[in-house]
Amino acid sequence: MPRKLLFICSRNQWRSKTAETIFRKRDDLDVKSAGTASNARIRVNEGMIRWADTIYVMERKHERYLLTRFSRLTKHKNIVVLDIPDNYKYMDPELIAELEDVV
Repeated sequence: MPRKLLFICSRNQWRSKTAETIFRKRDDLDVKSAGTASNARIRVNEGMIRWADTIYVMERKHERYLLTRFSRLTKHKNIVVLDIPDNYKYMDPELIAELEDVV
């Protein structure tokens, strides 16, 4: 069974969407992405948290959001903070390289 990875950033436009795009090509992974902001392209919800085996967040503030908003659901989830700042556009080669290095 493929591992289920959820990537989170603020608006789900650049960082988490790039991660979803590059990692969904792998047969051993099932990948989704979402954002924490009210104006996110796709906003993270309970169903996504339940679904994921591992949650990758771009910044510590995203982890805090998940732990606060979904405290019961995240209690036993593996949440990994990638420490990737909001300095990139969608599919930026430097962002791709950083994601491939840290994930």
